[in-house]
Amino acid sequence: MKTKDEIKALNDYFEKSDPQELLGWALDKYGRELVFASSFSVEDVALIDMAYKARKHLHVVTLDTGRLPQETYHVMEQIRQKYNLKIDVYFPDQKKVEDLVLEKGFYSFKESVENRKECCFIRKVEPLTRALKNAKAWVTGQRRAQATTRRELPKIQVDRAHGGILKFNPLADWTLEHTWQYVRENGVPYNALYDAGYRSIGCAPCTRAVEPQEDERAGRWWWEHPDHKECGIHRS
Repeated sequence: MKTKDEIKALNDYFEKSDPQELLGWALDKYGRELVFASSFSVEDVALIDMAYKARKHLHVVTLDTGRLPQETYHVMEQIRQKYNLKIDVYFPDQKKVEDLVLEKGFYSFKESVENRKECCFIRKVEPLTRALKNAKAWVTGQRRAQATTRRELPKIQVDRAHGGILKFNPLADWTLEHTWQYVRENGVPYNALYDAGYRSIGCAPCTRAVEPQEDERAGRWWWEHPDHKECGIHRS
């Protein structure tokens, strides 16, 4: 585990660098032990394209919650074929999903924040823990501009929730506009829901289109307060 001073030095160095430099450094250092947990958002497909163009192997995993929109599966397949990419898919524990639905119904996540986090834990957090079990570090597509909960996001952090491994956020300082510019200029496939007014895409029942003046993640769990709209994957 790196010290606070070492993490600070890395952040100071990479803060002004392009995402490709940080992603390349992480891939060179950790190789297959670096895991990219991808939801195939516009940010994630941009990072996959960057790794491909650098001719570096990116170990991609994704979490199939069982409630993803059809458009998400479609872009996964587009990316798989375009980049000849192997995607490791992690599913929630079948028994836990069955018990949750049997006990609380199909929409318990709308009844309280606690219920919603329980659903997210079963469908996303626990599968991610399995996906990162043997990882030395992982990569995300998080950006500071996405939400109030991410404003202080560093490019490199220690993920104590997953055993103290390093967590890389190469796009932390990019705007949404910058991300889309990269995707369009490089012809990267993206989720068709973006063209229907979506700006952040998760499970189908928990995601909606937003108005232009709304925050990027306003369509995620829109019935909740913005300050705690995280699924738990990026918990401290």
